[in-house]
Amino acid sequence: MKELTRCPWPGTDDRMIEYHDTVWGTPEHDDVKLYAKLVLDGAQAGLSWKTILHRSDGYRRAFDDWNVERIARYGKKDMERLLADEGIIRNRAKVQSAIKNAQAWLAVMEGGKGSFDDFLWKHVEHKTIVNRWKEVQQLPVSTPVSDALSKDLKKAGFSFVGTTIVYAYMQAIGMVDDHLVGCFRKAKL
Repeated sequence: MKELTRCPWPGTDDRMIEYHDTVWGTPEHDDVKLYAKLVLDGAQAGLSWKTILHRSDGYRRAFDDWNVERIARYGKKDMERLLADEGIIRNRAKVQSAIKNAQAWLAVMEGGKGSFDDFLWKHVEHKTIVNRWKEVQQLPVSTPVSDALSKDLKKAGFSFVGTTIVYAYMQAIGMVDDHLVGCFRKAKL
């Protein structure tokens, strides 16, 4: 059986390969999943995606299966619980950001701005930006679109949403298809 050609960044790690093959670049429109991915991408700041991906189950468990309404009401005891949880990155600023982002997510959802999905995807006119990169080195770390989305997220009260994190997020949720030319996923998306 012929080996699939894929982007090189997953390496040989099974979880990274599965993520590349089934998630990265696939358009996501579920509001709760969009929140969860934003928390995970924010947690990645200063770390590798592999580190966060391998803790994603710990995050889901620690954050009540991504019950955003519950997370938005987390208090001091929840903070203490989360900062002691070895299944997540125990960085106070990142944990506080997850709670703050849940509150901002609720404000978007309840504030007449439509769904979180619409809030995000309007930046790309509800269509995936398809790039035709041939080498990983060609992938940008930010774009004018990620700059604008970062600015709008910050204005709405979100944190850990700088333009580099936002561009990685856009790739993760399929707003941008940065699978390399020749990757088997490019043809499927």
